[in-house]
Amino acid sequence: MGLYLTMAARTIVLYFLIVLIFRLMGKREIGELSIFDLVVSLMIAEMAVTAIEEHNDPLLHTIFPMILLMVIQITLAYLSMKNQKIRQLLDGKPTILINRGKVDEHAMRKQRYNFDDLMVQLREKDITSVADVEFAILESSGSLSIIQKKKDQKEQPELQVPLIIDGRIQEENLEVIHKTNLWLRQQLRKLGYHDIKQISLCTFGKGIFFIDLKDERK
Repeated sequence: MGLYLTMAARTIVLYFLIVLIFRLMGKREIGELSIFDLVVSLMIAEMAVTAIEEHNDPLLHTIFPMILLMVIQITLAYLSMKNQKIRQLLDGKPTILINRGKVDEHAMRKQRYNFDDLMVQLREKDITSVADVEFAILESSGSLSIIQKKKDQKEQPELQVPLIIDGRIQEENLEVIHKTNLWLRQQLRKLGYHDIKQISLCTFGKGIFFIDLKDERK
């Protein structure tokens, strides 16, 4: 009887601890978890199961590494918000698999993504033909974002391409729209933006810029 009471007590303590940890780590849907988030979640879950089964081992031996993992995750999440390179290292970056109706097989091979995977994810979004897709972006979470071709309209949808993120010019995205670094700087100066480092986000699509400046509040 005492064994079951001990297991029940440890289960209750770990349950509320895990709920607290995941609340502090932030709210993200399961499908939006990065590889790092998923690894941390699995490790915490495995530690909890082991702690319940190994009832003779002090509970603190499990709580300490769980808290440590939480601190590491929160710290890296904060750093990734401030630094794009860290964010890309932890989360990866989106990949355009279908660009203006054309499948980019090189991008698919780079992501080890085959046509069966593509068709499955298209069907999950009620799309039966690749011909109906203007853009397909494989997000860092593994989900597929779709922009369909517009029917009964001459104007085709255009992807809003991020050209500046956190004050850094995205050279790869400039190549996608066949523009140069110089062109971007000239366009921004015409709009009154002279310091690129002060721009948190700049996207371009249909000939229109969207620009959001960094929040200077401390």
